[in-house]
Amino acid sequence: MLDEINQKEKTIIFCATQDHALAVRDLINQYKESSEPNYCVRVTANEGARGDQFLRDFQDNEKTIPTVLTTSQKLSTGVDARNIRNIVFMRPVNSMIEFKQIIGRGTRLFDGKEYFTIYDFVDAYKHFSDPEWDGEPIDETTEKPEELSASKKTREPKTIYDPTKEPKKKLKIKLRDGKEREIQHMISTSFWSAAGKPISVEEFLQNMFGRLPEFFKSEEELRRIWSNPITRKTFLEKIAGLGYGKDELETLQKMIDAEDSDLFDVLAYVSFAIKPITRAERVTESKHAILDGLDEKQQEFLEFVLAKYIEKGVEELDEEKLPKLLNLKYHAIADAEEILGGVEKIRSTFFDFQKNLYAIHQ
Repeated sequence: MLDEINQKEKTIIFCATQDHALAVRDLINQYKESSEPNYCVRVTANEGARGDQFLRDFQDNEKTIPTVLTTSQKLSTGVDARNIRNIVFMRPVNSMIEFKQIIGRGTRLFDGKEYFTIYDFVDAYKHFSDPEWDGEPIDETTEKPEELSASKKTREPKTIYDPTKEPKKKLKIKLRDGKEREIQHMISTSFWSAAGKPISVEEFLQNMFGRLPEFFKSEEELRRIWSNPITRKTFLEKIAGLGYGKDELETLQKMIDAEDSDLFDVLAYVSFAIKPITRAERVTESKHAILDGLDEKQQEFLEFVLAKYIEKGVEELDEEKLPKLLNLKYHAIADAEEILGGVEKIRSTFFDFQKNLYAIHQ
């Protein structure tokens, strides 16, 4: 799950028991990227005053730690934490009322928060089919109580689409540039507005299409931003604040059949209708330009980095990943410096090759 979420976003995980919450907490802290000891904490009845303090810190929107809470029953109601971006179901929810209360943890408004994400491991989403939740509006000013009751009884339940019973379909969505984008019809994926209401994929894409020109006006400008780890990180942080974070981009990545592509391709597809290519294809197209003029040791290091990029994605090219890559390849930074040159030379090599990776090659 940690690979699927933005690890800096506040998250509540609903577990089956207090022991389960403890085990999940320990696993998350074992594999987290953060060095904070209280990155993930358990807030259950057994935690007492300590858990209450964790909860107060979590609710404080000025504080980033703790970032993830695990719980069993305690947080399903009455938690006013506005900046929750992820709700995770790891236990069944049998009560419709409790399900609505848990979903309500994510619908709190917060500056820059336009969406939240539900990760459902137990098919809790089926509660959304409740005809009383989102049925046709009733004019309560003209109908009598008995008429209200009768209309509720005769309302037809909504049909739930089962994606396992028919092949995936493609939706063609035409954005304001007049070009169509082809999207997988994935009914299990929902986008949510800041008001806590589901919105269509088309509405989400139209909104995104309208906001991206604030950051780049052309494919060339997008490539320039994306090919520098510093400007790429700043850009991603800014669009995440508008509701287009890593989770949303990765969801779109799946919906355009581009899971082996770069997040760059998602942005280029939405903005300019440019067909995505795989990360392996991008490396093949640019490899000669990347390795040209480098010595054998530098080439060997970049071959290693490119393999990681193909395997895992663009996050392997972040500046913060460079020390980890050096340690993986050479087991010690000092050894890497001896082989590749000083820190600045290594950093320059790491930054410069990305310009060629995202350049257009004839």
